[in-house]
Amino acid sequence: MEKKRVLIIASLASSIAWFRGDFIKSLIQNGFEVFTAAPECTEEDYEKLRALGATPIEFNLQRTGLNPFKDFKSIIELKSIIKENRIDVVFPYTVKPVIYGSMAANMCKVPVVSLITGLGYAFSGLSAKTRLLQKFNEILYKLSIRKNKIIVFQNNDDYQLLLERNVISKQQKVAFVSGSGVNLNQFTFKEKNIASKVSFLLISRMIEEKGIALFLKAAQLLKEKYPETEFHLVGPIETSPSAISEVEINKLHKDGVIKFHGHQTDIVQYFHNSDVFVLPSYYREGLPRTTLEACACGNPVITTDSVGCREAVREGINGFLIEPRNLDALVKPMEFFILNPEKIREMGINSRKYAEERFDVHIINKDLVRIVKEAL
Repeated sequence: MEKKRVLIIASLASSIAWFRGDFIKSLIQNGFEVFTAAPECTEEDYEKLRALGATPIEFNLQRTGLNPFKDFKSIIELKSIIKENRIDVVFPYTVKPVIYGSMAANMCKVPVVSLITGLGYAFSGLSAKTRLLQKFNEILYKLSIRKNKIIVFQNNDDYQLLLERNVISKQQKVAFVSGSGVNLNQFTFKEKNIASKVSFLLISRMIEEKGIALFLKAAQLLKEKYPETEFHLVGPIETSPSAISEVEINKLHKDGVIKFHGHQTDIVQYFHNSDVFVLPSYYREGLPRTTLEACACGNPVITTDSVGCREAVREGINGFLIEPRNLDALVKPMEFFILNPEKIREMGINSRKYAEERFDVHIINKDLVRIVKEAL
């Protein structure tokens, strides 16, 4: 019997192997043939995806901004990919792939399992521009995902919002998973030693919405009071309108306030060599992967009590939830760990237990494979 063909669509080629590598393996083990479609494929991306057993295909996508002509061309290109490769089910994730991949698949009458990995900046309501963008995205979502076989959410808040905004109906078939999951064999547990100095870690793209500026301010305040404390920042410098100034980051690094490591591929060592993970994000996340990785590695987590982020923390058990965009609210739990370093080990052990219970990638991928089979 011919294998069923799955097309995974993403907005960035390098994200597929990293975020969906284990999922690709699970699909292949369950008898599927896997194709991937993403823009900006490098030779390294092709090699990694082929090594996983997938067939990578590049297509053109303007990742940010709106250009109706270019976006329409992306839909037509995806439609051709689906037809030419006789795809049986389409699995898009992140905003544009979900919208345009769903439209293309619906044109071909191919079932879609769309994964909502967070509604992102457009649904943050932070400005008049984002509120206008939200209205536009609501129309696009309504046009694209209402015909999808199953919509998978990473948190209940996103589901409720799309229901309230009449983007989807209560009759729509939905499912829920705990983020993209984390490979517990790759992100290994390392018990924390009670150190004379406490180190904090933030791994993210260097954009405002991730709470980077808040972390930098907290580092400045606490470094002055507790000079031995360390603040590590890992992630790529961005060029988007909300990007944090590279000049500012480099100045704080030069002044010894923070240690900026830039973009890194092997991030496990940073979790292992730091004590507490911090992510003060304030826009609509799905379920941030870094918080799950921090839990798996045995780091207590400080993050915001906001959509998606709150899922990674059991308050007071493996970390703390704070009010978004509130500097005092961030400084308080960071100072708690500085003054009570013995709590780091205890909460770190609880983080690992929580990851094993809820975020194991194999459990999540088993659910996703079942959902894909159901869609067929």
